[in-house]
Amino acid sequence: MLFKVLADPHRLAILAILARSDEDVCVCEFTADLPLNQPTVSHHLRLLREADLVTAERRGTWSYYRLKPGVRARIIAALRRVVPESDVA
Repeated sequence: MLFKVLADPHRLAILAILARSDEDVCVCEFTADLPLNQPTVSHHLRLLREADLVTAERRGTWSYYRLKPGVRARIIAALRRVVPESDVA
């Protein structure tokens, strides 16, 4: 499931935005930064939540997202299982 979720370039872009942010990110910020409308962003975020990569917190009318602790390590570990060690930084 992890690689299926990571296979989409828009979901990778969402994860990159979250990884660069020091604060929780509002759905409205993703729609401003990506060529996607709010329902499409919400769909991608739901898939990322189901893959246990992000967590959401509702504040008023918006949901705010952050990477779950350990996500970077989890992705690297998954890559190491399928790619030879010498090919993974």
